[in-house]
Amino acid sequence: MLTRNLDRAREAWKSKDSQLSAQAHLGGGPKEGHKSAGNSIKSAVYGGLDGIITTFAVVAGVAGAELSAGIALILGFANLLADGLSMAIGDFLSTRSEKEFQRTERRREEWEVDNCPEGEKLELIELYEGKGLSREDATQVVNILAKDKKVWVDIMMVEELGILEDDEPPLKSALVTFFSFVAFGLVPLLSFVAAEFLPALKQQTFPIAVGLTAGTLFLLGSLKTRFTDIAWWKSGLEMLLVGGLAAAASFFIGIALKGLA
Repeated sequence: MLTRNLDRAREAWKSKDSQLSAQAHLGGGPKEGHKSAGNSIKSAVYGGLDGIITTFAVVAGVAGAELSAGIALILGFANLLADGLSMAIGDFLSTRSEKEFQRTERRREEWEVDNCPEGEKLELIELYEGKGLSREDATQVVNILAKDKKVWVDIMMVEELGILEDDEPPLKSALVTFFSFVAFGLVPLLSFVAAEFLPALKQQTFPIAVGLTAGTLFLLGSLKTRFTDIAWWKSGLEMLLVGGLAAAASFFIGIALKGLA
């Protein structure tokens, strides 16, 4: 269990508050463990962004081509499920492959530590020398680290291979991506679904979809600042612009090709 409170440390850095930073590092507030929901949150945010942008692009293309609301629903839901599954499967396979690679590299490092410890020490000494430590200091640091095999291998994974391991199960990441994609991808379709039960909305389905999508894009863009240094309102506007460009492109393509429908 770490003494540092990461959320407070981030807050201190953003506000450049050295006193708050000291409190965050010296036990100010609840302690944090090694595990974090960061990867799940990231999968949810980016899955949601992909879901809402791609679905709204479909809706905008249908609106531009002046096709019926039924076609918007058919294409929208088909895109939602197909792309959601595709993203989730891709996420699962890529994450699993990455973890298999990490496990293989870790086993190799463990074997090298067992069978060629002096060579591994020399590699780490040279790495620390490259970072500016003297040979003497680097050797002393490495000899201390080498007293614990797990710590030694952990350091080699990061310093030599640049691999940061995590315990996030591939299936969990895939499921978070899928459900986030579907949940946020439904937003541009809500007005079309509602119009099936409230006929008075049928003339306003696309404008309502635009408003709902714009608000959700701004919200998701703002949430993205959890992983970036950009101001929340700038990130929100940036995502709104990106989504707007994608929708505009689909809308005008629909207008250009509506004669084919």
